[in-house]
Amino acid sequence: MLAFAGQRGGSAGPAVAVAAGEDDQQRIIDAVKHVEPSVVALDVTINGTRVVPSDPFEGMFGSAGGDNGAIQLMPFHERASGSGFVYSRSGLIVTNDHVVHGASNIEVVFANGDRVPGHIYSENVAGDLALVQVNGYAKLPPPVDFGSSREVQQGEWAIAIGEPYALQHTVTVGVVSGFNRNESIGGDGGAAPRVFNGLLQTSAPINPGNSGGPLVDIDGRVIGVNQSVEQPAQDIGFAIPVDSVKRMVVALAAHRGTTATTAGSGFLGVGLAPLDADVRTQLGYQGQGAAVVSVVSGSPADQAGLSPGDVIQRIDGTTVHTPADVTAAVHALAPGRTATLTVWNNGTRELVAVHVGAQPSQTD
Repeated sequence: MLAFAGQRGGSAGPAVAVAAGEDDQQRIIDAVKHVEPSVVALDVTINGTRVVPSDPFEGMFGSAGGDNGAIQLMPFHERASGSGFVYSRSGLIVTNDHVVHGASNIEVVFANGDRVPGHIYSENVAGDLALVQVNGYAKLPPPVDFGSSREVQQGEWAIAIGEPYALQHTVTVGVVSGFNRNESIGGDGGAAPRVFNGLLQTSAPINPGNSGGPLVDIDGRVIGVNQSVEQPAQDIGFAIPVDSVKRMVVALAAHRGTTATTAGSGFLGVGLAPLDADVRTQLGYQGQGAAVVSVVSGSPADQAGLSPGDVIQRIDGTTVHTPADVTAAVHALAPGRTATLTVWNNGTRELVAVHVGAQPSQTD
């Protein structure tokens, strides 16, 4: 099993030594100097085909009849860029899956200017993380140090490092603004956007090309992977929290050559609603938790006997207050294990054993 640098026992220590009397500005500078050599740019080429109408006006005005909206396949060639960081001494690099998915060619650009061919090692499409492999690069920088989501606090410094707009070695600074945010990305070209839950929010500017780069704390430890920015708002960026990153990357590193849409993510199979005043009135319930509004047929929740109208109060003894809490807790569970849910049902509290499944989609 891979070990994470910077982790000692149950807590992650500072990656950068702190001198007595050192101010925050100097600590940020030291953190950047520590992490930046391990941050890379990714130049990506995608060759493929896309479906287009035979009549270019069809997409704007609908089919004119006759051929009933005939379509044709057209080749396309795209260039894209993103960021990543060194994960292991074997040449594995972490990035967002949306940066490299479908790539026909990947070039990894290191901080020293070296350009090295890379290829997709494994992907987690649902979690938007991927590993890129470079082989035989003698000057590979050291792997990054990882922090712990449990230690991240609202208002602490957050430093985003990456390659926005193909500008190398760019650093932006803000704070950790919030937790458990839900955000959709993609949706271009008529494709459905993907919704991601439980994200970390930061005011550190995250621009196109920053995606896949590290968000680090003042001690030089990675606390997230930069993913997206709220549009059209400014200073609202989102990152995948580090504990989710660590869990998914361990699974990705263990499954070479697979395209894993579910690696490392647990699946329950319920639709949830917050306990607002209307829901509480309908259920006659005044406690904490998240209300079950739907159950996927054949899912682990269905097999365990959960039903609409239930309220999930705890998961493995940990109290949940919102649907986001349930989402985070379920995704943190390893597929195949048994979890114990405390469930309120029509005035009765009971313990329900659920055999956790593997996440097939964006359902909790």
